[in-house]
Amino acid sequence: MKNLLTDIAGVRVGHAEDARVASGTTAIIFDSPAIAAIDVRGGAPGTREGSLLDLASTQERVDAIALSGGSAFGIEAGAGVQAWLAEHGRGLNIRGAVIPLVPGAILFDLLNGGDKGWGRFSPYRDLGYAAAMAAGHDFALGSAGAGLGATTATFKGGLGSASAVLPNGIKVAAIMAVNAVGSATIGDGPWFWAAPFEQNDEFGGRGLPPKFTPDMLEMRIKGGPAASARENTTIGAVITDAVLTKPQAKRLAMIAHTGMARAIYPVHAPTDGDVLFAAATCEKPIDPLVGLTELGTAAANVVARAVARGVYSATALPFAGALPAWKDRFG
Repeated sequence: MKNLLTDIAGVRVGHAEDARVASGTTAIIFDSPAIAAIDVRGGAPGTREGSLLDLASTQERVDAIALSGGSAFGIEAGAGVQAWLAEHGRGLNIRGAVIPLVPGAILFDLLNGGDKGWGRFSPYRDLGYAAAMAAGHDFALGSAGAGLGATTATFKGGLGSASAVLPNGIKVAAIMAVNAVGSATIGDGPWFWAAPFEQNDEFGGRGLPPKFTPDMLEMRIKGGPAASARENTTIGAVITDAVLTKPQAKRLAMIAHTGMARAIYPVHAPTDGDVLFAAATCEKPIDPLVGLTELGTAAANVVARAVARGVYSATALPFAGALPAWKDRFG
């Protein structure tokens, strides 16, 4: 176990970034099509192929998931991932026509100091292709991939991941790109809201403060009263090797969203676009009631841990006025 999303067999992850633009893309590639669903809780989401994952839609399995910066421009990252899959003959086969299915979600990182003057076409389709091409079993955390340009209310945001094994041997893991309107830290830090769920000091081992003060519970949001409905979003995926139906994957995504609530304060705001995918590689059977509840509990925990790891692992962007990284202040 590497404490990464790729602890789930048959799942690979790749990043691609543009340092000048200060943005990037992350591709999650399934070696075989996976059952998938989506749950949206933020008030300003940006998604690709979201309707495909609706429970009323016929298709149940997808080939990859694309996470990207770039706001609406970044939706094109999914096209790049799709192109790579098509080159490798992957996709839904309809009488010889092969169509790779790549849902995706985006976060807003257009005001982080990078040069967004890219001309007629944005770089995200090429970044998506490069991320898919780079997909493997090891990948960077922090300011990497879709987390490169991410920020939070108090510190530089980033990309995090975490995994767990249930007593019955079923595995679950999460990957999160943290660009929240709120904060992952209690007050101004160093404590993380996700501290009760931390494993092996994976985000500093600081625990919780000796006591909570009113100042710690005050709302800290990015942009203050001028916050825009398009400036924020935490996006990610939770994946398991359990055998799930599409409705069960939807329920898993719903339960796992509570991990965001444990790790970000405030969360699911009108100025967030929080999106969580859930996917199952369907290797191990699971009880549909108690078993799914246990899986959801663990899924929420790994989501919370992944959020904190993303912020803990981030490095500040090299621009004047850029938010500090957590390690700049507490490392």
